[in-house]
This record gives sequence, structure tokens and C-alpha cells, in this order.
Amino acid sequence: MFRRKEAVPFAFVAEADHFRSNVTPPPRERLGAGQIMGRTLIGLTVVAGLVGSLILGMPSLQSGDSAARQQQSEASDNR
Repeated sequence: MFRRKEAVPFAFVAEADHFRSNVTPPPRERLGAGQIMGRTLIGLTVVAGLVGSLILGMPSLQSGDSAARQQQSEASDNR
């Protein structure tokens, strides 16, 4: 029996060489046109949602200087 020189903590790692198979897996099936279109549509929907949330969230990401200026102008108008 073949022995490794280095210490291997797990027995299944050390014995993995004994269980190699010469059987190749079958080739992957090609995606149909409907599956490709479906995945594309889902991807575009996710991207559109992210872009939309970024566009709608941009005003809240801006600095608060404009809100402070507007409050100051409203306060000066009321005097």
C-alpha cells in the first residue's frame, strides 16, 4: 500500500488517490432559447431595480447644505 511521507489529518484525503474514476461525466445540456431569454430578463430586471433605487436614493445621499439653506431662507422670509 502506498504511504504518504507528510502527515495528513483526514483519512479520506490520504486515500483519495485510490478512488479516482476514469468515467467522464456526460456533457452539459445546451440551454434553450427560452431559458436564455428568461435568464436575460431576470438579469435586466435586477439591474433595472438597482439603477432605479440608486436614482431615487440620490437626493438623500447629497449633503445637507441645500436643506439647511432652505430652512435659513424660510426663517428669514418669516421675519
